[in-house]
Amino acid sequence: MTLRLILTRHAKSSWGDPEQPDHARPLNDRGRRSADRIGRWLAENGHAPKVACLSTALRAVETWEGIAPRLGGKVDEVWDKALYHSSPETMLSVLGHQAPETVILIAHNPGMGSLAQLLAEDPPQRAEFDYFPTCATLILDFDAESWAGIEPLGGRVVDFIVPRDLTD
Repeated sequence: MTLRLILTRHAKSSWGDPEQPDHARPLNDRGRRSADRIGRWLAENGHAPKVACLSTALRAVETWEGIAPRLGGKVDEVWDKALYHSSPETMLSVLGHQAPETVILIAHNPGMGSLAQLLAEDPPQRAEFDYFPTCATLILDFDAESWAGIEPLGGRVVDFIVPRDLTD
C-alpha cells in the first residue's frame, strides 16, 4: 500500500506584540497569503489529505484555516498539543496512530525540518529544503501497510514547494 504524507511548516507569523505568548502568535498578512497559496497548490495537484494532524499553536491553526477551504472536501482534524515545538519522534508517534492513506501534518521547526530530512530518501536539491522555511510543503510517498511502519529514509519525494514558488 502507498501512504502519502504532506509535511507543512506553519506559515509566517506576526511578531507585532512582544508580550504575546509564543503559542498565541497569529499569522501575519504574508502568512495568510502563503497558506491560501499552498492550499490552492495542494488542490490543483491532487494532494488532498483525509486527515490533518495539527499543532494547537494559533499560527498552525490559522495555517490550516487558510489551506483547508481550498481542498474541497471533508478532512478529519487531529489537534494535538504535543505537536507544538515537537521532535521528529513525537511527530512520528502522532502520525503512527492515523489510519487514512493521506495525511497532512502541520507543525513547527526545528522538528518539521528535521522530520523531512529524516524521512526523505532522496531529498530535494534546494537550499530551502535544508532550513524548511515557513509554509514549506513536502509530499512524500511510503510503501508501508500503516503509518507505524514507515522507516527513516523510506519516503519518496513527490514534490517540494515553498510559497514564493507560487503566484496569485
